[in-house]
Amino acid sequence: MKNFKFWAAAFCLTVVFSVNAQEKKKFKVHTVAFYNLENLFDTINDPTKYDEASPMMELKADRSEVYKKKVHNMARVIADVGSDVTNNTPALIGICEVENINVIEDVVNDPLLLGKDYGIVHFDGPDNRSIDVGLLYQKSLFQVVSKSTHTLKIYDDKTRKRVNTRDQLLVTGKLEGETMHIIVNHWPSRSGGEARSRPKRVAAAKLNKSIIDSLQSIDPYAKIITMGDLNDDPTNSSVKDVLKAESDKNKVDFKGIYNPYIDMFKKEGLGTTAYRDAWSLFDQIMITKPFLDKDYSNFTYYKAGIFNKYYLVNKKGRYKGYPLRSFADGGFTNGFSDHFPVYIYLVKEVKDIDTTTETEVKKN
Repeated sequence: MKNFKFWAAAFCLTVVFSVNAQEKKKFKVHTVAFYNLENLFDTINDPTKYDEASPMMELKADRSEVYKKKVHNMARVIADVGSDVTNNTPALIGICEVENINVIEDVVNDPLLLGKDYGIVHFDGPDNRSIDVGLLYQKSLFQVVSKSTHTLKIYDDKTRKRVNTRDQLLVTGKLEGETMHIIVNHWPSRSGGEARSRPKRVAAAKLNKSIIDSLQSIDPYAKIITMGDLNDDPTNSSVKDVLKAESDKNKVDFKGIYNPYIDMFKKEGLGTTAYRDAWSLFDQIMITKPFLDKDYSNFTYYKAGIFNKYYLVNKKGRYKGYPLRSFADGGFTNGFSDHFPVYIYLVKEVKDIDTTTETEVKKN
């Protein structure tokens, strides 16, 4: 394994990529992330939605204060993801488990994020629990070209009634002038058991693959990022057999998909959420082959990670070591989420650089 040095430039999102003692290349680096915000609901009972069963609405008192703390905690994590390398918040971050546009606006207007001037892409979806997906983007870095929402049609295996679940969000835009496509997912849960619910997530994967295929039919070299809480691990059939995601960059076909989280799960035993003392890696970010090209004149994949800093981890009790979730035992914990965020770095070579400060990072 080679070691590479990064110098994260103060205020300018530029790094130095030291290939060896003689050769140094200068790169711009951005974080692309995904975060399940764990039941980010407001305190207002919407009679048109089934939001009264949310943890926020189930609180008996202090809802307004809890809501403010919850929003601030979400903003704190978003502000922190990738910042140790980029000295910036994520250029793009997909989110899920948000009730409406209002709660997202409250997050991006938190003092920790307000100065970043985040834009929001969000559609009200059909989910029975009234939770949606969305995309946040720094307006100075990313310009939205088009956006669309894609409905997943699935049915209960016993009643055959339609199951309303989260739409898949497609956003096409330009990251510093370079076109790329982002799909934000929150696939059906494992309610009723993994085996019984599996066909629903396979159906979600097929919809996701259909969106990717459509983009690649227009442009075979399309740069596509698909991210989300899949409620499946990287080794489950939805990801492995439907998306045909590869763990080895060298085995990714021309229109194939690379999933850096496969080896994290299989070889390192890492996860983003835990249940009954078992870790799952449901939160993933996958990319198409053009991001793997070594033409650093365009944005290229550098590495991926799970953002599991110490303050996001439960320190005590029966859930010690788990993600420090916001709600437990009918109350607010002042925690964050039952999922850790995930992220990737995209890098692009530049010719000029300002004053830098040194930071060490290891290449995957």
